[in-house]
Amino acid sequence: MLPILQSCFGIGGKMKNNNNIAKNWRLLSGQNNWEGLLDPLDFDLRRCLLHYGDVAQASYDTFDRQKASKYAGSSMYSKKDFFAKVGLDKANPYNYRVTKFFYATSGIDVPDAFIFKSMSREAWSKESNFMGFVAVASDDSVALLGRRDIVIAWRGSIQSLEWVNDFQFNLVSASNIFGDGGGGGGDPQVHQGWYSIYTSDDPRSPFNKTSARQQVLAEVTRLVEKFKSEEISITIMGHSLGAALATLNAADIIVNRFNRPKDRPNKACLVTAIVFASPRVGDSNFKQMFSKYNEELKALRIRNAFDIIPNYPLIGYADVGEELGIDTTKSMYLKTPGNFTSWHNLEAYLHGVAGTRGSEGGFQLVVHRDIALMNKFTDIVKDEYLVPVSWWTQKNKGMVQQDDGSWKLMDHEIDNHDDNVSDDDSLKVKQGRLIKMGCLRLLRKAL
Repeated sequence: MLPILQSCFGIGGKMKNNNNIAKNWRLLSGQNNWEGLLDPLDFDLRRCLLHYGDVAQASYDTFDRQKASKYAGSSMYSKKDFFAKVGLDKANPYNYRVTKFFYATSGIDVPDAFIFKSMSREAWSKESNFMGFVAVASDDSVALLGRRDIVIAWRGSIQSLEWVNDFQFNLVSASNIFGDGGGGGGDPQVHQGWYSIYTSDDPRSPFNKTSARQQVLAEVTRLVEKFKSEEISITIMGHSLGAALATLNAADIIVNRFNRPKDRPNKACLVTAIVFASPRVGDSNFKQMFSKYNEELKALRIRNAFDIIPNYPLIGYADVGEELGIDTTKSMYLKTPGNFTSWHNLEAYLHGVAGTRGSEGGFQLVVHRDIALMNKFTDIVKDEYLVPVSWWTQKNKGMVQQDDGSWKLMDHEIDNHDDNVSDDDSLKVKQGRLIKMGCLRLLRKAL
């Protein structure tokens, strides 16, 4: 059983022609606002949504959620061979390479579901969390995709949905990002929590000397310049909290012209946000600004019928982009009637995308997708399908037996050089580890 991206296969696993995606990628990325493609859901668009949904899911699958680990809140896997480690390399024609991890903090108090904290006194960071990654299509996939695709995946909330009841949905001005919104409209305002996670830095953290926003924009700038002689697209995806941040990020890239090479300002590339279970991001002025850039800026919101998160915040906010509705309660594979978790879960959303029939009614896996994926972190697949509960975990939860027979938690791969940490900070971290090791040796000798 492989936790793989199956979006390039039809029913029964038969390979479909990938040339349609290469030829029609602009339409599939929303050039015409997905007119005529959403109901019934176009087969190639269905495949694309699953592809980008799996990339978003990878930001969850690599996230260390063991509070006992000093690396809680970081990525378990390094950038090297990242997609192989999260199960997205086999039977997948599209190869991408992760070029950057980015990290976030918050200048205001936010729920633990957003910024996850380790219980260890030796925590890798007390202020920051892994928040996602930037990746780019490899040379061998450019022809299959029809362009050089740059993807940005924003991680969503980790824990239960209880945060909805207690979270404050205050609006704040986003003029520091968007100015006056392109002129002609009022000051765009966005949710204070999304804005804080997107824009906050913390000089105490070697991972957030700059904000998540600055980290992502710097990498986008670098990649757009590197591939400026090619056809480029920028596709941004996320789920829940990650969907809100992806929407902010997409608007930011367009309004501030990061989708254009510096010496070719007229060569703008299409920026598309594919977002699942997204809460609302901003007010009517934000929506007006978003719509103003409709020629280059696209957003498709996928929404499950019984999921409450897309309804929030209830007052003072407006939806942006286009909407694709799904209803996972029609699936014969999921436990009924379901609950908040099953209706909001990203893997369940992707199951819904694979099987939705829109106004035709019913449910059928038009694109084959392994139902086992839905039980990665949950218990929502019917028991008769014999899928273990919460099966996505490291062997022995990261505990590794040592030569002396003892067990040690080793649940984190360290990159040779983390591109968010300066050489000076990296040296300080290494020196700190050596000092601790030396002190431990002296203590053992004394005992």
